[in-house]
Amino acid sequence: MLDPRDAVRLGVLGLLGRRGRALLTAIGIAIGIAALVAIVGISASSRANVLAVLDRLGTNYLTVTPGQALAGGPAELPADARRRLAHLDAVQAVATTGQLDVTLRRSDQLPRTITRGTVVLAADPGLLTTLHGTVAAGHWLDATPGSYPTVVLGATAARRQGVDLALGPQMVWLGDQWFAAVGVLAPMPLAPELDNAAMIGVGVAADRFGYQGSPSTIYLRADPSNIDAVRVVAAATADPRHPAQVQVTRPADALAARAATNTAFTTLLLGLGGVALLVGGVGIANVMVISVLERRGEIGVRRALGATRRHIRAQFLVEALVQAGAGGVAGVAAGGCLTVGYAVAMDWPVRLPLLGLGGGILAALVVGALAGIYPAARAARLAPAEAVRAG
Repeated sequence: MLDPRDAVRLGVLGLLGRRGRALLTAIGIAIGIAALVAIVGISASSRANVLAVLDRLGTNYLTVTPGQALAGGPAELPADARRRLAHLDAVQAVATTGQLDVTLRRSDQLPRTITRGTVVLAADPGLLTTLHGTVAAGHWLDATPGSYPTVVLGATAARRQGVDLALGPQMVWLGDQWFAAVGVLAPMPLAPELDNAAMIGVGVAADRFGYQGSPSTIYLRADPSNIDAVRVVAAATADPRHPAQVQVTRPADALAARAATNTAFTTLLLGLGGVALLVGGVGIANVMVISVLERRGEIGVRRALGATRRHIRAQFLVEALVQAGAGGVAGVAAGGCLTVGYAVAMDWPVRLPLLGLGGGILAALVVGALAGIYPAARAARLAPAEAVRAG
């Protein structure tokens, strides 16, 4: 007789006699399971972050930008486009930015080409309020005199330019003159183009760089129940003469598209994780086949003492399941830690789907069972006399 408890005990003892080999095999399974769990967990955390951003900031934003002119080349928005859009009943707030043909550098000693990708924008005082943005350090432009040369940097621009207001007052070389960096913005999920921008006041841009007021981007916040209606008329309102040359987009759609792209990419990564798990299963099968060859004497003695083929088959199948199960548990733990660490580092909500955790262990057991079927059957087919003679 070989009840399930005895079969498990016998399988565990068989592995303890070959600890190094069993450990290496379990690590192979653990790597595959950790990859699968981490991919599922990080993907779920990323989607949760996107949904949290949309819930916090809302989906009632539109971005109006110039498209292509009918005669070729880039179009321009009229200088009074902001005022026209603000007259729409459902519009709650409007702000503009205008890109300037000047550069920003950390020092006047740097070549003009060393801008680190930072663009310079003339920004409305109400831009931060319209986008529900926040200042990570310092203050926004509306807290300084209109003619004073001050600049506020986006989060990425400040990091690339090495501007840290915690170290004290900072100056940057903007348009061949010094500007005081008075603020650094927190990341702007609905306007990521502002993260790598340097923003100055419209008055300063007009006085020092001849800015004429033609915006390059208009940010519009509307009543959520009427956002689609506003989107339909926004182009014609911004430029009644050339509405076809105006592009109207919804930042929330871009976030949703990014979430969909992440889902597709996650599917690809899950496939790669499955390959790693398959490799681990092949490793278990190889180790178990070698184990059967090495333990022919043990198998012969057990058969001679009355063990049936079913008993031998159960013993080796349990050994494969124990190896895979141990690797699965370790892989789930490692994948969960990777998910938590990555989500915390990215400041995302932590999401560990229970289905993914349980599925990881189940997948390991399935792979272990499939990998152990052939070695177990091979061990069970050994004739007792031949096995004892081989031993």
